[in-house]
Amino acid sequence: MTPVTDTIAAIATPPGRGGIGVIRVSGPAVPAMITALFGRDLPPRIATAATFHDARGETLDQGLALHFPAPRSYTGEHVLELHGHGGPAVMRALLARCLELGARLAEPGEFTRRAFLNGKLDLAQAEAVADLIDAATATAARAAARSLSGAFSREIHALVAALTELRMITEATLDFPDEDLDFLRAADAQGRLAAIRAQAAWIEARAEQGALLRDGLVVVLIGAPNVGKSSLLNQLVGDEVAIVTSIAGTTRDTVRSEIEIHGIPLSVIDTAGLRPTDDPIETLGIERTWAAIARADLVLVLVDAKAGDVGLASADAAILGQLPAKLPRIVIHNKIDLLAVAPKSELHAEAGDDHDAASSRCHVWLSAKTGAGVDLLRHEVLAVVGAHEDMEGVFLARERHLHALRDAAAHLAAAAQHLADARPPLELFAEELRAAQAALGAITGEVPADDLLGAIFSRFCIGK
Repeated sequence: MTPVTDTIAAIATPPGRGGIGVIRVSGPAVPAMITALFGRDLPPRIATAATFHDARGETLDQGLALHFPAPRSYTGEHVLELHGHGGPAVMRALLARCLELGARLAEPGEFTRRAFLNGKLDLAQAEAVADLIDAATATAARAAARSLSGAFSREIHALVAALTELRMITEATLDFPDEDLDFLRAADAQGRLAAIRAQAAWIEARAEQGALLRDGLVVVLIGAPNVGKSSLLNQLVGDEVAIVTSIAGTTRDTVRSEIEIHGIPLSVIDTAGLRPTDDPIETLGIERTWAAIARADLVLVLVDAKAGDVGLASADAAILGQLPAKLPRIVIHNKIDLLAVAPKSELHAEAGDDHDAASSRCHVWLSAKTGAGVDLLRHEVLAVVGAHEDMEGVFLARERHLHALRDAAAHLAAAAQHLADARPPLELFAEELRAAQAALGAITGEVPADDLLGAIFSRFCIGK
C-alpha cells in the first residue's frame, strides 16, 4: 500500500434531492472518526443503523453506516460510508461534520486514484469506473463492466507475459553471441513473435470496437435542399424531431439528435441544404453545415433517386467533390417510393474518386418517407465505419489505449524485420521488444507517468 497521512471525504451521490445520499470517507482518520460520530466501533462490512450527530450532540440525520477496514476496501484504506436522506442540506451538514473531524474535501477521482495506487485496480480498470458511469448505451455499460472486471487487463497481461518470455530468450542469446542464431531457432523466436503479433492485432481490433462504443460517432446528413434529410433524421430517431415541408430551405440550422445502432451511440446532425444562395440566413446555415462536416466521422449524402440508378446530378457530384478525401461517406438515393424501386445497397466504382476505398463507394436506395430501406442503411453505417453488429464480448477502450496498442504493434513489426535478416541485429531486436512491452505496460499503469495519472483522474466525478 502507498502510505498516506490525510483522510478525504466527499458526497458520492449526484447533486440534487434523492431518497438516499451517501458520504464517502477514506484514510487513516476513519477509525477515530467512527468513535467520534457514534461513540462505539462499527462491525466490519455490515450496514449498521445509526444516528449521525453534530459536535454538540444534536441529531443531523438517521441512516446507515458502513465501515470497510483496510485493506479490504475499495481504496485499500479504511473507508466509511454514511447513507442518509438525500437532501442537499442534509448531505452538506454530514460532509461538514466529517471535515470537522479531520478529513479534507476529496479531489475529482481521488478515491479511485488511491485504489489504483494501492493495487486494488490497475489503470485500465480505474478508467473503466469512469466509463461505466458515463456509458451512453446498455452495450457500452456491459463493455465497461467487462473492463472493470479485468477482461481487458488480462489480455494485456497475457501479451506482456509472452513478450517477457521472448525478451528473456533474447537477452540470454546476447550473453552467448557465438550461438545466437542456433539458440533463437531452437527457441522458435520467429514463431513466438508471430503469435505475439497476431494476438496484439486481435486485441487492437476488439479495442477499436470498444472505442466506438465509448466515443460513438458523429454522422452528418447533407445534400441539396428538399432532398429528404429531415425526413431521414425523423426515421432514424423514430420521432418528429425535425420540421418537414415541401418548401426548399426549411432547415436553416443544424439539428442534432442522439440515437444508437446495435449499442453504438450516434449523434446524427441534420443540416441546411447545400446550394448557391444570396439569403444571409441560409448562407449562415450552410456555413454551419460545412463546420459540422469538418467534425464528422461519417457523412450521409442524400440525392434524389430520380437521377438514375447510379448517376448523380451535377449539383450532387459537386457536393461529393468538396468533401474531405478521407471522410467516410454513404450516398443515399432517396424517394424510391415515387419510383416503385426496391431498397438495396451496392458498392459502385467512382471515376476520379480519391476516397480510401479507392474504387468504390457505398450507395443505398431507400424511402425516408415510408422507412423502406432504413434498416439497410443502419447496417451499412456500421459496415462503413468498421463496426460489428454483434458488440457483445468487446471491452471499452480509450484513445490512449489504441495509441499504445498501435505503438506496440509498430515496435513488434520492426522487431520482425530485424529477425528476418540473415544476421539479425539482436541488440536492436531486443530494444524493439522492450519498447513494445513498455507501450503495453502504459495501458495497465505498470509504467505510469504522474502527468498521465493527473489527466486521467481529473476527469472523474468528485466522490469516485
